[in-house]
Amino acid sequence: MKYLHIRDARVIAPAQQLDAVCDLYLAEGRIRAIGQKPAGGTIESTLDAQGHWLVPGFIDLSSYLNEPGYTQRGTIASETRAAAAAGFSQLCAQPLTKPVADSPAVIQLMQDKASSAGYSRVLPLGALTQGLAGEQLANMVSLRNAGCIALSNARQPIKDSYVLRRLMEYAATYDILLFLSADDAALSNGGVMHEGPTATRMGLAGIPETAETIALAQILLLVEQTGVRAHISQLSCARSVSMLNDARQRGLRVSGDVALANLCYTDAQVNGYNSCYHVLPPLRCESDRQALLAAINNGELAICSNHQPHEIAAKKAPFADAAAGMAMYDLFIGLLLERVNCGELTLHAALSALSSVPAATLGLRSGFEEGQLFNASLINPQQQDSYGRSGQVVATFVEGFKVFRRQP
Repeated sequence: MKYLHIRDARVIAPAQQLDAVCDLYLAEGRIRAIGQKPAGGTIESTLDAQGHWLVPGFIDLSSYLNEPGYTQRGTIASETRAAAAAGFSQLCAQPLTKPVADSPAVIQLMQDKASSAGYSRVLPLGALTQGLAGEQLANMVSLRNAGCIALSNARQPIKDSYVLRRLMEYAATYDILLFLSADDAALSNGGVMHEGPTATRMGLAGIPETAETIALAQILLLVEQTGVRAHISQLSCARSVSMLNDARQRGLRVSGDVALANLCYTDAQVNGYNSCYHVLPPLRCESDRQALLAAINNGELAICSNHQPHEIAAKKAPFADAAAGMAMYDLFIGLLLERVNCGELTLHAALSALSSVPAATLGLRSGFEEGQLFNASLINPQQQDSYGRSGQVVATFVEGFKVFRRQP
C-alpha cells in the first residue's frame, strides 16, 4: 500500500478531542494511521505541514449555487471551487434554482455538474413545496431517493400553518429532515434591515425580531406535535437561541445554525446605505450578536456561510432595492479567524461549529479516525488574505482527493 504522508501538522479534530502536532498517513482516500506509520507499505509522497493546522473539512448548511437557471451569478463549478478554497469539503445547496429543485431530474443535474467540477461535494436540498410556492407538497420521498439530504423552502414563505403542519406530518412519516426558516412573512413584509434606531434614522423599513421569534414558536410547537426532525436555518437574535435550547430540553429533535455575517456584523454596518450588508436574515444589534457568539462557544449552533452571490448591478442598486445576500466564500476564513483572534470565539468551538455540529445534524461523520474517509483542510494561520486578514486555506481534501491547492 502506498501512503500520502502529512508531516508535522497541528491536527485539530473537535469530535475526537484531538489537538496535537502529529503525522497522518493516507491511502485509498482513507486515514490509515495517526502518529506512527503503519506496518508495511511505502510512502509515495510527503506533504510538509509544519506551522499549519489540519482540520476536518467544513460542512456548509446553506449555500446558493444558482445553477441551473441563474448562471450570471455563478455556476456549480465556480461556487464549489470557491467553497473548496474556503475549506468546505461538503455543502448543502439550496433549491432556489430555475427550474426549482423540486424534481429528481433537477437534483440529478446538480449532482452531475458537481461531480464533473470535482471540487466540494454537493449535498442537495430538495424543494419542500412545488416551485417553492409554499402551497403544494413536493414529492418528498422521490427527492430523498434522488439524493437530497434534506428538504428546504429556501426562505420562501409557507402559505399558512395548516400547510406547514401537513409538510411536517408527511416528513415525519418517512423520517425526512426539514430545513426551516423562522420568518413571519406578514411581519417582515417590506423590511430590509433590523428594526431599530438605525433603521429609523435612515428611513428604511425594518424587520422586527418578533418576525423571527413568532415564526420560531409556531415551528417548535408543530415540531412537538408531529415529531419531525427539523433544522432551523440562520437564526439571528438572542431570544431565538433560548427558545431553541428550551425545545431541546423538552426532547424535540431540533438543531439550528447562524450565518457567519451575523456573528461578525451588526445593523450599524448599514450606515451609509451600504447595500453589501443587505442580507436575510438581517444583521441585528450588538446584544444579539454577542448571544449568537455565546451559542457557538457553547456548542449550541452550527455556522453556515449562507453564501449568496449576485451580479454586481444587483448589489449596486439603492439599499432597499438591492438584492439580499452576500458572497461569503472569499471572506470566510479571514472573518472566522478574526473572531477567534479577538477572543470572541474559541478556536475549537469555531471548528466544531463547522464540522462536528453540522455533521450531527445531517447524520454524517466528521473528524479524524483510522479507516475514515479523509475530508480535511490545511490552513496557514499566519498567511494573509487579499483583505489583510490572517488565515488562508492552502489545501482542501474531499474523500482523500486534493480538490484545491492554493498557489504560492
